[in-house]
Amino acid sequence: MKITFSDTAKADIVAFVVDQGAKLPEAAQELDETCGGLLSEAAAADRFKGKTGQQVMIVLPGTCQARRAVLVGGGKAGERDARAWEKIGAGLVKSHAGSGFKSLALHADTPENAAAAAGGAKLAAYRFDTYFTRLKDEDKPSLETLSLVLADDAGAKRAFQPVDADTDGTALARDLMHEPPNILYPAAFAKRIKDLEGDGLEVEVLGEKEMEKLGMGALLGVGQGSVRESQLAVMKWMGGSEGEDPVILCGKGVCFDTGGISLKPGPSMEDMKGDMGGAAAVTGTMLALARRKAKANVIGLVGLVENMPDGNAIRPGDILTSASGQTIEVQNTDAEGRLVLSDVLWYAQEHFKPAAIVDLATLTGAIIISLGHEHAGLFSNNDALAGAITQAGEGSGETVWRLPLGEPYDKLLKSKFADMRNIGGRAAGSVTAAQFLQRFVSKDIAWAHLDIAGVAWRDGEKDATDPAWASGFGPRLLSQWIAESYEA
Repeated sequence: MKITFSDTAKADIVAFVVDQGAKLPEAAQELDETCGGLLSEAAAADRFKGKTGQQVMIVLPGTCQARRAVLVGGGKAGERDARAWEKIGAGLVKSHAGSGFKSLALHADTPENAAAAAGGAKLAAYRFDTYFTRLKDEDKPSLETLSLVLADDAGAKRAFQPVDADTDGTALARDLMHEPPNILYPAAFAKRIKDLEGDGLEVEVLGEKEMEKLGMGALLGVGQGSVRESQLAVMKWMGGSEGEDPVILCGKGVCFDTGGISLKPGPSMEDMKGDMGGAAAVTGTMLALARRKAKANVIGLVGLVENMPDGNAIRPGDILTSASGQTIEVQNTDAEGRLVLSDVLWYAQEHFKPAAIVDLATLTGAIIISLGHEHAGLFSNNDALAGAITQAGEGSGETVWRLPLGEPYDKLLKSKFADMRNIGGRAAGSVTAAQFLQRFVSKDIAWAHLDIAGVAWRDGEKDATDPAWASGFGPRLLSQWIAESYEA
């Protein structure tokens, strides 16, 4: 869908935001007078009060340039922030994408709110229909153009640039998660990352031989049951000052997770194509940073593997030696993401000097029990970093909730035969997974772990900004955190 900004409205559908309990805005009043009070009459008949989420559609007479008018409830004017405008834009697209009309114009007030509405509309317009071959016309969206109408259209265009880049990153993360595992296996994922060099990223891909030389026994152990070669992809965006320490983003990229020898139940196993949601988030973030020309040095690392149960797969009871030299007793091969990230975290510290490290992973089902599908779980060894990420989550709409770390949880990882085991028992599963990762992070480095298993994908009723199975969680949060913490 094409998004434009203009100081005049020319579209099949024109939409106006109405404050709760207030009169129609000036532009809507002008149209109301032109068409003999139709807008006021329809609002009264539908008991439209301007409450958040309300919509009224009015069929306009043939003398009007537009064919339909829409009144959108904006809620209380003093409480309507950028996130509210984002939902307004998304709600309009969701309601009218298949209306049969091609263009929609929304009247906005400030450049920032217009940009937010456009971002919401873009998120709502997302579709992944690559593999449909017989879609009927009525199943395809008709809406082709959204125009945001306001006096300062040039200012809105500028305000939309970073929003546009961030939503590009979200769309890429969604695309990667939606691809079937026979199409997006580790080498294919790495190839798509390599293609991002066209956007200005510097990309390096390490194969199994290179990782063997580095001693990455934990990551390679996860992938050894697959016929697909494991990969480590390194993405660099060096838009900050020369010599400035980079932010490191690490992502779990299990392109398909059967659970390995500790095989998962069959129902819903197809969703495990999304177990690379952390890697998708990091990749989408790196694209967003490149497209908005972020003035920061950021490096993205993603460990890409498949966890399969063939005769060469790791077994419960095996002991792996990680790249850090620490040994790990594998008690459950379905606790594989932490094994992958342990070596990726080591690589981040061994080869770079991080200003901070943030890792993302669809790591535990336990986080869904704790937080449902509303927040990602946040764990950190640094209060300032945790606070900055939490603030960026509130601003971006991709929210997080901090959970504890501590020595009592760390003791649960004690093994009789190695430095640690890869599970800590049923209790506090998300916490012990984070404690495991913390063992591979130097104490003097600010580090945060985001468990996104509850927010990376979801079936059923969802927000209009999130129309697909995969949410693409991460790029908007991380881009905003980087902007506020390293670019301001």
